[in-house]
Amino acid sequence: MATSQGNDQGKSSQKDESQSGQKSGGSKRGFAAMDEEPQREIASKGGQAAHQKGTAHEFDSEEARRAGQKGGEAVSRDREHMAEIGRKGGESRQSANREEAAKSTSSTRGGTSEQHAKAGRQSHKNDEK
Repeated sequence: MATSQGNDQGKSSQKDESQSGQKSGGSKRGFAAMDEEPQREIASKGGQAAHQKGTAHEFDSEEARRAGQKGGEAVSRDREHMAEIGRKGGESRQSANREEAAKSTSSTRGGTSEQHAKAGRQSHKNDEK
């Protein structure tokens, strides 16, 4: 019976590990302890090898659509993030409208008020003769 209690305790500690994602000590080991850049290099090599071997997973269009939709739903739950995106879009649109307005008022057809006044004075030079 002592053996089964020891196994139960082992199972309990394994459950704790899987729930928290880390061992109770909190220190990462192996691949998880590495910096991001070496991890990416190793993962990239693994992906390349899988493609060469022909065992890599390849998304079809429907699977990619579902994955994108799932990611979009996750992002849209963050209300603060969505509000920030909306503000940036509004700012961008306002600046684009201002630029367009500036282009249309300074076009060759319109001219400035000073140019209009000068043109008006010049067009009436010959009227007094």
